[in-house]
Amino acid sequence: MRKTKELPLSERPYEKALKYGTEALSEAELLAVIIRTGTVGSNGIELARSVLELSECKKGILGINYLSVDEMLQIKGIGMVKAIQIKCVAELAKRISQTNCADMIQFTSPELIAQYYMESMRHLEKEQLVLAMLDTKAKLIKDKVISIGTVNSSFLSPREVFIEALKTHAVNIVLVHNHPSGDPTPSRDDINITTRIFELGKLMDINLIDHIIIGDNTYVSLKEKKII
Repeated sequence: MRKTKELPLSERPYEKALKYGTEALSEAELLAVIIRTGTVGSNGIELARSVLELSECKKGILGINYLSVDEMLQIKGIGMVKAIQIKCVAELAKRISQTNCADMIQFTSPELIAQYYMESMRHLEKEQLVLAMLDTKAKLIKDKVISIGTVNSSFLSPREVFIEALKTHAVNIVLVHNHPSGDPTPSRDDINITTRIFELGKLMDINLIDHIIIGDNTYVSLKEKKII
C-alpha cells in the first residue's frame, strides 16, 4: 500500500482540492484530509474508508454520526486525537446546516421544524428535550437542551421551561425531543407533559406551538395529532 505522498498528484487529496476545489473530493478523500496521516499498511485514504465502513447503522459519511470515539479507536491508525477530530467535523457540519436554515424557517410548520432538528437528534442514544424559543413571528431566538433522559412528566419541570422562555422574552415555544428507538410514536408521558405545558402557557401568554418527536428520519407532530 502506497503512502498518500507516493500517489500521483491527481490522486492526493490536498493537491486535488487545490486544483479542482474541495467539491471534487470523494467522502474518503475529504475525511483523509482531516485524518492527515495513515498507518503501516494503510494510507490516509484507506484509513478514511475504514471509518466510513465502520458503522453498522449507516455507511458513508452519515455513519460518522452513529460512531462513538471508542468504536473508532478499534481501527488501527485511529487514535484519540483523530477520533475526536472526526467527531468534531461531524458536529461542525450539523451546526453549519442548522445555522444556514435558522433564519429561513418559520417554526409553525411541523415538517420544517423536524427537518431543522433531524440530523442533530436522530442519532442520539439518549432522549433529549430541546426547547425552541421564538419571537412574535415564530422565528427562532434561541434553543436549549433542558432535559436528558426519559421525557417524563414526573421529572421535567414546566417551571424550567417557562423560566428559560421568559429569559429570552419568547412569546412562542416549541418542544422537540427524540426517541432513540427510531419510533416517534408519543408515549403517555409525552402527551401528559405536552398538555400540561400547553395549558400553563396559556396562563402565561406563552404559546406552545407544537411538540415534535424525532425518530429515525421520521417524526410525529403532537399538534397534527390534535393533542394540542
